[in-house]
Amino acid sequence: MASAPSLVLKRQLKAPPEKVYQAWTQPEQMMRWWGVTPHPNKPIAETDLRVGGRFRVQFWGASGEHHSVSGVYREIEPNRKLVFTWTWQSTPERESQVTIDIRPSSEGSLLTLTHERFFNEKVRDDHGVGWNHALDNLEKVFA
Repeated sequence: MASAPSLVLKRQLKAPPEKVYQAWTQPEQMMRWWGVTPHPNKPIAETDLRVGGRFRVQFWGASGEHHSVSGVYREIEPNRKLVFTWTWQSTPERESQVTIDIRPSSEGSLLTLTHERFFNEKVRDDHGVGWNHALDNLEKVFA
């Protein structure tokens, strides 16, 4: 049986691991880079940062489409690693998993995002586009 498709992205960020971790875990920081578009509605982020706690992010696309994703924190290592489930409100039966690994580097931090257990390759590819856009926004926060 073939394994479910996965995606790995790496980004060098000009910020220490503590700041990168905060960008992923503090709602006010998440809203600075998650789903940033020309749409007038700002992203909404909620977190309960504990193993078993939930997060939820809502954002709007440039043409006004609403997106809502949520999940459960499975593993938390402050300033180093987050593992959480990933479920779109529109397809709750397609739960996947995201791992955020943050390592110190000479330029600040090396972030590795691993997104696993996609429903199929098209869903993986679509998420690759979305994650790259989000990580571009995150880079701009630390530029």
